[in-house]
Amino acid sequence: MKQIEVVAAIIHDEQGRVFATQRGYGEWKDYWEFPGGKMEHGETPEMALKREIWEELETRIVVERFVQTVEWDYPAFHLTMHCYWCSIDSGELTLKEHEAARWLALEELNDVNWLPADRAVIERNFS
Repeated sequence: MKQIEVVAAIIHDEQGRVFATQRGYGEWKDYWEFPGGKMEHGETPEMALKREIWEELETRIVVERFVQTVEWDYPAFHLTMHCYWCSIDSGELTLKEHEAARWLALEELNDVNWLPADRAVIERNFS
């Protein structure tokens, strides 16, 4: 089975909300996720996360702490996702790759249809 290793930013604001993005492409189109992406050769997870968030959202983030690593078997691949608690350093969260985005209060986290691996992060850390 194909192996994919990614990083994900759980971006929070001063009101305690988290930022979620909606995929606009692929098999999992319209599902919601924490933004991020694949690590490149030679990158640390923190470096990859800062690069991915800049590329996807034109935003600079502060990577505050590691949250967890999720291992998830999707039908076509095995995902290893390293999740980090982050805040915005600068930028306006401009959507360049996603269909939509929302700031979700903790009580609103179940209002969107999360990708399975991202749902596992929510269930472990926000339930």
